[in-house]
Amino acid sequence: MPDETTAPVRGDESTGELISRLSAQSSELLRGEIRLAQAEITQKVKYAGFGAGALGAAGLVALYGGGALVATVVIALAIVVPAWLAALIVTVTLFALAGLLAVVGRRQLAHATPPVPQRAVDGVKEDVRTVKEARHHDHA
Repeated sequence: MPDETTAPVRGDESTGELISRLSAQSSELLRGEIRLAQAEITQKVKYAGFGAGALGAAGLVALYGGGALVATVVIALAIVVPAWLAALIVTVTLFALAGLLAVVGRRQLAHATPPVPQRAVDGVKEDVRTVKEARHHDHA
C-alpha cells in the first residue's frame, strides 16, 4: 500500500497537501543522495589509503635498493669476485619490486580522484533538471 509520499496525485488534493507531499518527497530524495555521496566518499578513501600505502612501500623498497646498490659498488670495487654479482642481482630485484609497487599505488590513487562524489552530484543535477522541467510544464 503506497504511503502519503509515494501515492499518486489525486485531483481533489489541496495545494497544501501537494506542497506537503513535495516537501516529504524532496527530503527523502535528498537523504538518498546524501547516502550515495557517503558511500562514494568511503570507497574513494579506501582507494586513496591503499594507494598511499603502496607508494610508501615503494619508497621504502627503493631506499633498500639504493643501499644494496651502494654495497654492490663497494664490493665490486674492493674485490672483483662473484659476491658482487649476487649483490647486483638483489639490487635489480629490489628496484623491480619498487617499480611494481609504484605502478600499483598510482593506479589505486587514480581510483580515488577526484574526491568529489560524482554520481551523487550527477543525481542531484538530474533531480534539479527534472523539477525545473516539471515546473515549466505546469506553467505552460
